[in-house]
Amino acid sequence: MSDRVNVLLIGGGGREHALAWKMSQSPRLGRLFASDPQNPGIASLATPVDVPVNMREIYRLQIFCEKNNIGLVVIGPEEPLAAGMADALLAPGRSVFGPIAAAARLEGDKAWCKQLLRGASVPIAEGRSFSDFTAAKTYVETREEPPVVKASGLCKGKGVIVPSSIDEAVAALDRMMNRLEFGEAGRTVVVEERLEGSEVSVLALVDGRNIYLLEPCQDHKRLGDHDTGPNTGGMGVFCPGGLVEGRDDALLAQIQSEVLVPTLDALRREGIEYRGVMYAGLMLTPAGPKVLEYNCRFGDPECQALMMRLESDVIELMLATAGTPPGSAGGAASPRVRLDEIDVRWRPGASCVVVLAAPGYPDKPCAGLPITGVDQAARLPGVQVFHAGTRIEAASAGEANGGLVTAGGRVLNVCAVGDTLAQARERAYAAARLIHFEGKQMRTDIGAAAARVPTLR
Repeated sequence: MSDRVNVLLIGGGGREHALAWKMSQSPRLGRLFASDPQNPGIASLATPVDVPVNMREIYRLQIFCEKNNIGLVVIGPEEPLAAGMADALLAPGRSVFGPIAAAARLEGDKAWCKQLLRGASVPIAEGRSFSDFTAAKTYVETREEPPVVKASGLCKGKGVIVPSSIDEAVAALDRMMNRLEFGEAGRTVVVEERLEGSEVSVLALVDGRNIYLLEPCQDHKRLGDHDTGPNTGGMGVFCPGGLVEGRDDALLAQIQSEVLVPTLDALRREGIEYRGVMYAGLMLTPAGPKVLEYNCRFGDPECQALMMRLESDVIELMLATAGTPPGSAGGAASPRVRLDEIDVRWRPGASCVVVLAAPGYPDKPCAGLPITGVDQAARLPGVQVFHAGTRIEAASAGEANGGLVTAGGRVLNVCAVGDTLAQARERAYAAARLIHFEGKQMRTDIGAAAARVPTLR
């Protein structure tokens, strides 16, 4: 059997561009196909899929995989995972990197997840779930401090509101449950206590039996500097970071034993095998780490920071982690190396990701704005620019040419590595300042506190 594997990548954002970039460096890669070639970064690395990519016509994608001898499917976003795309594309000789729908419920149903974690004695923020607005409003109004309000379903990282008053909390309930500003995801809400401490993202590869902790990252969710403004999908991240200085190894061991292991055990008791990336969003409180939420895929932009530092073959890691059909000996790489048999290597130093967002993000981002300076920025040492929400606009009648324009909320991920975090963020910001589009939004304090340096403007 050939050592090379044809790969199908599902998803079209900055996370998927980073995965495509890293997979393209693998000697195991045969051909790379992508579901979203409108992303210019992905289009430069992969062959477009020529069939519809959705669950309604999943049979077309199954035929495509058979026709093109796809040995590995990599599913990036949460929506297709929650919808069961991993289940549908698993087949003899074909592995899927990403959890099945039952496991992806960890992210897709926050109310169910909270109940599962509570039963497993996993440390979490105290809270309750509601599907009735009046009951939720009464509960919030009896609290002394404003709680955190979360839509129970999938909201692309934006279904969390942190109100500053009880009135704002009630307004958040109204937005979610009555006005359905977050769609069906907000019909059920989770109302939680607000935890104090440092927030950290801990991601792990899980192969059903083994857990491999990836390098810890620290995301910056708020839109503005010093954690002001509305929550977003993430405005920047640095890696490694976010843990207690001098206690990284001990704290990671505690997180694995008190959070990840009991979560996996609880899933097994439900008859669910988890394979893929398990992402725990945690608050490091004075009482210890507590789970804010789980995601069932690589974070965005945490994935970009991790791919910048990963030196091991990402396809080998994915094949070791990926799910296979019941009774199957493995996918295209069978017999496969197990996850616990792989020596995972990381580039020393640090990485930093600065997100450039469109004006109006996160509520109503402006599309179609011309972007300049990307090529110049990408030529700087240690820098990669990943496309998140861009497209190539064709030249209009009477115009000489078209060009790169904004096409989403988070437009570009400007990433850099360095021997230190200070060097990595200096490179990232130097590159970010070379990129221009009207109304560009950019935090200037990504990693500043950890690097003990001032914000860079």
